[in-house]
Amino acid sequence: MGTARRFADWQSRDEAQHGAALATARARLARIGQRLGAVAAEMPPDPGRESTLTGPLAGLVYVAKDMIATGVHAPSWGRAVPCTGVTARATVLDPLEAAGATLVATSEMTELAYEPSGHNVSRGRVLNPWRFDRIAGGSSSGSAALVAAGCCDVALGSDTGGSVRIPAHCCGVTALKPTLGALPLDGVMPLAPSLDTLGLFARSAADLARVWPVLAGTASPPAPTLPRVAVLLTDTLDESEPDVVRACEEAVATLAAAGLGTLRREGFPDAADRHALVVLQAEAAHTHMARIDDPGTEPVLRRRLRKGLAIDARDLADSLAVRAALREAFLSGPLAGADVVLLPVMPIMTPPVAEVDPDSAAFDPKHLYALSRFTRFVNYLGLPALALPIGFDRNDMPVGLQIVGRPGTEAQLFGLGRAFQARTDWHGRVPHAIADDIIETGWAA
Repeated sequence: MGTARRFADWQSRDEAQHGAALATARARLARIGQRLGAVAAEMPPDPGRESTLTGPLAGLVYVAKDMIATGVHAPSWGRAVPCTGVTARATVLDPLEAAGATLVATSEMTELAYEPSGHNVSRGRVLNPWRFDRIAGGSSSGSAALVAAGCCDVALGSDTGGSVRIPAHCCGVTALKPTLGALPLDGVMPLAPSLDTLGLFARSAADLARVWPVLAGTASPPAPTLPRVAVLLTDTLDESEPDVVRACEEAVATLAAAGLGTLRREGFPDAADRHALVVLQAEAAHTHMARIDDPGTEPVLRRRLRKGLAIDARDLADSLAVRAALREAFLSGPLAGADVVLLPVMPIMTPPVAEVDPDSAAFDPKHLYALSRFTRFVNYLGLPALALPIGFDRNDMPVGLQIVGRPGTEAQLFGLGRAFQARTDWHGRVPHAIADDIIETGWAA
């Protein structure tokens, strides 16, 4: 399972390796990233700046999902024609650049960030670097694939209903969906404003823990903290395929060895999930109403947006009105006496492309729905969540665990992620399908 070769974390590199790592990333973007269909646009080098990088993130190479305005080119929003009216640079990029990080590309995405499978008719599908016949997940497909393929250290994505955590599961990388409102969204395409967040991908929780305080505006990385007690939502395991259950149980055992106590409870917040769908569908339809009758919009997406217009304004208001009460019910119910909740990112193994492609004869709408079944409620409740690779299924594809915390507890999530990854090596493995290309573009262990 996997390969013996492993990627190194960004923070393990010393200053003398910065230039070589940047050159390697650009070579991989040109060869592997383009082969995967994961690169929307490459950024022009800035030799003067790159030769004198300083700051807490000096030498870090990152990409941004192509709905985040870079100020260099018009973002695509996953559409065939770039959005020429978007020119202002997103605020979220400023602290990364000031801290010494280098933006090397923008990453492909699904159209309007509204497709969990990664399906994109107008711009093509991002290939999963583990197996090309499996989905890379969406909507932040390109960001996850580029981190998994060693084309960058960190990638920015967006997460409105699971769009960071789902591709993290499919591509075998670590990802953070932060607390609602923790990061600025100006210069970022909206989808459902009441749910929208930016998110981060990296190989390890340790790398995310170094980047997060820069983005969040804290002075220095918080001291690692380890949650004491976790709740494993057993009803989510009851819904999950055996390979997912096995990987999750093995991960829980590893976390127990790291000192985490685990309680087993039922308590998946079905009501929050139902309201999340109402808010997502209604707000997305109104946000992108002008594109519903646009022939340039993919037909399946047009139908989905039109469905959202049918949701009554009163129903949307009611779904938003009960959010605070449902959040409190979750925190005082399943999370009572505990610090975090554990559950799978997805109840199913990463499916073949055909099973979630609406244009395929093998299309299974149940599998498409299942992709975000366990992620949507987190956005609705506004909670932070960390996705960790925890093993492989029978198809030699990664499986992800989702760790959900209380608002503002990102440091706790990182602490638990670091403790798990100190005892495992799932997060650093080189994907099978692009291993030869990694060697050709220069090995950096």
